Amino acid sequence: MRNGMHTDTERCVRAVRSKDARFDGWFFTAVLTTGIYCRPSCPVVPPKPENMTFHPSAAACQQAGFRACKRCRPDTSPGSPEWNQRADLVARAMRLIGDGIVDREGVPGLAGRLGYSTRQIERQLLAELGAGPLALARAQRAQTARLLIETTPLPMTEIAFAAGFSSIRTFNDTVREVFALSPSELRDRLPRNRAAAVARAGRTVAAGGGTGARTDGGTGAVATASGALSLRLPFRAPLNPDNLFGHLVATAVPGVEEWRDGSYRRTLRLPYGHGIVALTPHADHIGCRLTLSDLRDLTVAISRCRRMLDLDADPVAVDDQLRTDPLLAPLVDKAPGRRVPRTVDEAEFAVRAVLGQQVSTAAARTHAARLVTAHGEPVEDPEGGLTHLFPSPDALAAVDPETLAMPRTRRTTFTTLVRQLADGTLHLGVESDWAEARARLLDLPGFGPWTVDVIAMRALGDPDAFLPTDLGVRRAAQELGLPSTPAALTARAAAWRPWRAYAVQYLWATDSHPINFLPV
Repeated sequence: MRNGMHTDTERCVRAVRSKDARFDGWFFTAVLTTGIYCRPSCPVVPPKPENMTFHPSAAACQQAGFRACKRCRPDTSPGSPEWNQRADLVARAMRLIGDGIVDREGVPGLAGRLGYSTRQIERQLLAELGAGPLALARAQRAQTARLLIETTPLPMTEIAFAAGFSSIRTFNDTVREVFALSPSELRDRLPRNRAAAVARAGRTVAAGGGTGARTDGGTGAVATASGALSLRLPFRAPLNPDNLFGHLVATAVPGVEEWRDGSYRRTLRLPYGHGIVALTPHADHIGCRLTLSDLRDLTVAISRCRRMLDLDADPVAVDDQLRTDPLLAPLVDKAPGRRVPRTVDEAEFAVRAVLGQQVSTAAARTHAARLVTAHGEPVEDPEGGLTHLFPSPDALAAVDPETLAMPRTRRTTFTTLVRQLADGTLHLGVESDWAEARARLLDLPGFGPWTVDVIAMRALGDPDAFLPTDLGVRRAAQELGLPSTPAALTARAAAWRPWRAYAVQYLWATDSHPINFLPV
């Protein structure tokens, strides 16, 4: 773990001199002589060590008065892996900020969700990241604004509100301060061919219906009439897409998810509306095509897609730890960079985990598809076959239990879960305390260790969640010569911590199940 790496000056200098992209997002380099900050892999000639200072976040650099480098664009680095591998207050706060909570509910909303005072939250974030929640959210808004400026033809007024700014003046001042350019100058700097593509997109959108975009009164709400945003989602190499996309597609719920033309596509339930995303694996990035009913959801949609694909993971650290076990090492060497397939909606995954108890993958998909057709919200998908959002907990709590085609005991498990999710007794989200969530889930009828840990692994994002009772894990362990009883395997897996969830992916990959193969 590289917690506090920015304080190790010698190590940071070595990373900058080697232009090692593995450290992008772990720390940022501020150059005293130029007043800019960069990612460690910036292609320019490294400055002298005495002219470099190191910061834990882009927001801290901005707070110190540094501007983003126009060459390496440090604001587009993969996120720090720390926030997805830790369960402490700072990590939970960072996951919530990434999910846009400060823009929607302010710092009091952030503190309320975490159960701490605003002063405690600010003090801990400042101590570790050099910036408070407002500054961290501001840096995220600036990055979203830049993305919209450079990839869409939207007017600056609409971009400002879509990125989460409360006023045009704040938008202009922030962009100028962070990037040393006005919003118009940022767009003017686009290469001619890219600028022409943006202009063509504007004409296409306008041709699709009216002006192509509208602003909803004084709220700043923006909705596109047609068209989509095409983005690149960076990651730390290596990334093995086989089990990542294979798992999502093999367990896809008809109407909510599909594999089409080399992309995993699904519907998204978002704070201001809904969306459809198409995610396509490439050698050096994940292609992301987003269609949103309200552009204010852009930051949240990107964050949730990154989280679902585990793109902020540090695969080198994970694989190096797992290689220390001589029986796991050949699996890692054969296909390094496996990620944990996660979710865009924690409550949805918990419901699907219950539907999948003691039945085949096909049966679980059938159960989920029936619920979607009967209780999901319809959406339009001109580019594919998606038809619904997955039903909300409120909608599922209103379902007559007698209409559910499942055993009575599982029906009780299902109805108890959705009612507690709907009334707030149980909350599952990016900010969840992993230990507390586990305890609450175990108190529910029909929830055993396997169901709880698969939710912890794939919904809550615990990188150390482990499934020693899983049939596929036990079968793989036996074939490899590892202990195959749950107690003995758990003892052996202590050496894999804190990455046991990734060890599960490598063990599962020994099987010929469709979850392990990239669809064709």
